[in-house]
Amino acid sequence: MSGCCDKDCSLDRLRERQRGTLQIVLGINAVMFFVIVYAALYGKSSSLLADSLDNLGDALTYGLSLYAVSSGAAVKAKVALFKGGLILLAALAVVAQIIYKLFVPSVPVFEVMGAFSLLGLAANSICLFLLWRHRNEDVNMSSVWECSRNDIASNLSVFVAAGAVWLTGSGWPDIVVALGLVLLLIRSAIRVISSAMAELRAAS
Repeated sequence: MSGCCDKDCSLDRLRERQRGTLQIVLGINAVMFFVIVYAALYGKSSSLLADSLDNLGDALTYGLSLYAVSSGAAVKAKVALFKGGLILLAALAVVAQIIYKLFVPSVPVFEVMGAFSLLGLAANSICLFLLWRHRNEDVNMSSVWECSRNDIASNLSVFVAAGAVWLTGSGWPDIVVALGLVLLLIRSAIRVISSAMAELRAAS
């Protein structure tokens, strides 16, 4: 009897740890999506909407990652590739909202932006802490870590935008930060897709 010292048993323990972490961060991001998307629509904030869509994308990402935990390298790479596509889709959704704001300008409610960006920062900091130990384990968990790290930058950017809206009385800081978040999302999507393509080539 080999006990729990062989390679297969170690791999099983690793997968169980990954699965447990992903279940927690999936729940956090699903709840935060509904909370922040309501706040974004109420507060008329493009940057906060970008933040909420990021939470939705993350929730879908973590769900897909749960599916891929026990899969082989090729399946994990395909899931990571799909996650990269989701990040890119979120970026395009924010671009559409920014274009709308340019034609129908409005000043967002900075109090809502500031309060909910800090709430999102607290939630995403917990996720980042939980995912830290998994960041270099495989392409699946690496792409999850990439998404979580982006969330922190998004929350901080929205908080800065809220301060700028308060100072200027204008909606332009919100739009500028939303554009910055779009670039961050696109860069992240390219990185995740590139890593996934490299893994697929290696697997084949």
